[in-house]
Amino acid sequence: MSTRRALLTTLGGLTVLGATTGLYGFWIEPTYRLGIAEYRLDPPGWPRGNPLSIVALADIHACEPQMPLQRVAEIVAAANALRPELVVLLGDYMGGGALVKHGIPVAETAAVLKGLRAPHGVHSVLGNHDWWEDPQVQRSRRGVPRTARVLADAGISVLHNAAVKTGFRGRGFWVAGSGSLWAFSEGGGRFLGANDLNRTLGGVQDRDPVILLCHEPDLFPSVPPDRVALTICGHTHGGQVRLAGYSPYVPSAFGNRYAYGHVVEQGRHLVVSGGLGTSLLPVRLGVPPEITLIRLGFGQA
Repeated sequence: MSTRRALLTTLGGLTVLGATTGLYGFWIEPTYRLGIAEYRLDPPGWPRGNPLSIVALADIHACEPQMPLQRVAEIVAAANALRPELVVLLGDYMGGGALVKHGIPVAETAAVLKGLRAPHGVHSVLGNHDWWEDPQVQRSRRGVPRTARVLADAGISVLHNAAVKTGFRGRGFWVAGSGSLWAFSEGGGRFLGANDLNRTLGGVQDRDPVILLCHEPDLFPSVPPDRVALTICGHTHGGQVRLAGYSPYVPSAFGNRYAYGHVVEQGRHLVVSGGLGTSLLPVRLGVPPEITLIRLGFGQA
């Protein structure tokens, strides 16, 4: 009897633990938590003595009830409170998937993102969902999604295989943005990209340092280390479920290699943001929503 009682007690405890974990992963962590993931980098391509603070916001996936406009506004306020010199938006602005009541039109989200402030501007790229949610572009395989025009109308720089120069007080640098590698769904888990790295970097007209934005981190092995100081990406959501540094599923051909965080390979530096929203399933466990803060030229943390 004591063995049976112990077994029932154990099973009851596991049931409570499972229910608690489910509540946390499906509601508390993705909906209420918000962290700051900070990186202090000195990549060889960035000039010493020129510190720069960057806020990266990735994968907002605005939708009800998980990412309402009020929460987006709170994220904007928290980002501005960090007083970044540069803000970058890494794509996927509208949400969808299981247990989502409805997505929020990107125009409404852009009206909130318009409140972001940084001396070097707010620059964006488009994510795969921004492409997939534009039926006309998907059918024609031409042009760019409507999201690009909506963001531009809100005063946000949209970089589609393009680069722009910024800087002040004699400190110049380029912000370049690549098209999505998963722009067009071909079915069967196959995708056709809208990215053109040669065209993107071809817009860089001098030897000042380059910060490269791309939604998907799979571009990283193709990035020339002698030309790009730092690549910043989103897309993976850190795997959405990440335990002991490992994610069971990462939407990348490289698996956990570029799932999350600061990666250094062959002199190249990459930061993959854990992002803010969710996709497919509204769950986050071990990788809470984050504002990614990158401090270039401030030394290693």
